[in-house]
Amino acid sequence: MTDTTPGQRVRPSGGKHRGKAVTLAIAAAVGGFLFGFDSSVINGAVDAVQDGFELSGVVTGLVVAVALLGCAFGAWLGGRLSDRWGRTRVMVLGAVLFFVSSVLSGLAFAAWDLALWRVVAGIGIGIASVIAPAYIAEIAPAAMRGRLGSLQQLAITLGIFAALLSDQLLATSAGGAAEELWFGLAAWRWMFLVCVVPAAVYGLIALRIPESPRYLVAQGRRDEARAVLADVLGPDEDPDERVAQIERTIRADAEHADRASLRGPVLGLLPVVWVGILLSVFQQFVGINVIFYYSTTLWQAVGFEESRSFLISTITSVTNVAVTFIAIGLIDKVGRRPLLLVGSAGMTLALGTMAVAFTNATGTGEDITLDGAWGVVALVAANAFVVFFGATWGPLVWVLLGEMFPNRIRAAALGVAASAQWVANFLITLSFPEMLDRWGATAPYLMYACFALLSFVFVLTKVPETKGVQLEDMEGLRVERRGRTAR
Repeated sequence: MTDTTPGQRVRPSGGKHRGKAVTLAIAAAVGGFLFGFDSSVINGAVDAVQDGFELSGVVTGLVVAVALLGCAFGAWLGGRLSDRWGRTRVMVLGAVLFFVSSVLSGLAFAAWDLALWRVVAGIGIGIASVIAPAYIAEIAPAAMRGRLGSLQQLAITLGIFAALLSDQLLATSAGGAAEELWFGLAAWRWMFLVCVVPAAVYGLIALRIPESPRYLVAQGRRDEARAVLADVLGPDEDPDERVAQIERTIRADAEHADRASLRGPVLGLLPVVWVGILLSVFQQFVGINVIFYYSTTLWQAVGFEESRSFLISTITSVTNVAVTFIAIGLIDKVGRRPLLLVGSAGMTLALGTMAVAFTNATGTGEDITLDGAWGVVALVAANAFVVFFGATWGPLVWVLLGEMFPNRIRAAALGVAASAQWVANFLITLSFPEMLDRWGATAPYLMYACFALLSFVFVLTKVPETKGVQLEDMEGLRVERRGRTAR
């Protein structure tokens, strides 16, 4: 039997149990695949939707970005429902929303109609963004929690890749995204309709995986919680002791019910909640989703044909998938903070390079061109940015959000932080087309570079290291910096 004290690091689990934990984490991460697929599938449809419904640039940006408001609401809702219904039931709800929105988005007859069903899709995405990291963190042994938590981001990147590849294949088959493909429907409509397949798979998986042990203990289902923990914990951890440990934290929380609130002394919230919110905001304010939502349009704007732009976007998404394995391999060895710092520095350099490259562009709006070597420089810098983001901030923020909050506020705090992420995503996505039209690409990329630099300072001063710390020991965790500690 083992016992842990706050801050104690634990040893790796045995192979059999590790395999079970990995299986459950992969199953939960299917929600991340849907998250990536459904949020990026709009990429290939943007121009066809704009032309087909005769939309202005502002309205087009709103149709693209409005789903993100649904994501914010879904993240908030998912965080609260998961404590009442359980993690797996909320996963099923997300799958149903994905399924319905995919069908109705594909059959949309007007811009407002499409926007409405994209909001419904967004609610499903928001739910998935909260439930998957929370569930994975709660079933994973502490020694491999970072690697398993990174599977969420890997699934997201695979979803993005699948969406862009699907968009490319459908558009190519039809001779263009706006051209008719099957049953009298344009290719862009099929881009939405194909999402029903992963949505159905996600729902079936959610019905078969076990509930989170922490939720089971909270509901008084101690034997079920012990059975789940016995499956995923290795020989160095006793499931009975872990159940007892969870029960102790639940009793302590019940004795101090006032502490279960997110309210605190810093602008009305607890400091740890603000750390989660700012991690989420910085993850989006570096502009990563501009690459995935508007990359096809962007590369067409700098001179690439539609088919070549789809190919470049697909290559970028493959790069994003590949570098996620770097995070999976290093996160439980190197730790969270060092990787985030490296990522911030690399993103600052890459985004700054892109800003400089686009100062050499000619033309305005959609007639902009980037001639000679500067086009190559911009393309290399964009992919370098994706490398640094995908190996660090992409997966690590989701890992931290799933594990950094104390048990008593984890679901609610994760919901708030994820909501902030989606609001930040909405602001970046909505503002980019207008900034591109008014000032060209230099201004937004310079702004994103500044946020990347600020993220370095934030991690250095405010983000604690959580590597190997039990979830029950997150209370009071502090930043360790040059022999000193800081809240």
